[in-house]
Amino acid sequence: MSGPESQESTRPAAQGPLAAELRSRGLRLTSQRQRVLAAVSALEHGTPEEIGARLRADAGPDGAAPDTSTVYRALELLEKLGLVWHTHLGKGAPIYHAGQQHRHVHVVCQTCGEISSVDPGVLDGAAERLGADLGFTLDVGHVALSGTCRACTEKENA
Repeated sequence: MSGPESQESTRPAAQGPLAAELRSRGLRLTSQRQRVLAAVSALEHGTPEEIGARLRADAGPDGAAPDTSTVYRALELLEKLGLVWHTHLGKGAPIYHAGQQHRHVHVVCQTCGEISSVDPGVLDGAAERLGADLGFTLDVGHVALSGTCRACTEKENA
């Protein structure tokens, strides 16, 4: 097939909900925004620097990748749209993950740095207690818990 129909079919993302949401806010779906969102999804948990490195690797030595400030601006916009979330895992830059992933709590091993995701229900008791005692509403999707993973604990106890 040739002509406008075939060109349109090669760009399905431009017809998707992201494009519609951006247009409703007077914004455009740029290739940089699409690429940043794709990198976040591919990495699952990535810092802005890791996302930028992924974009540079994908672009290859002769390709153009968004600069760091473009990555940060795209992440900020995509988060406002609910398409990505960020979590602070402690010191350093936040990590980002795709908004279509299920809500989860991050647990980070202080020894090896492994990041695991657990169901937010593990914090139900703490969330209820915080609500009852302090009137505090816990944002479990923004929570990161630090500790020691099973493998590191077993190494320490061996």
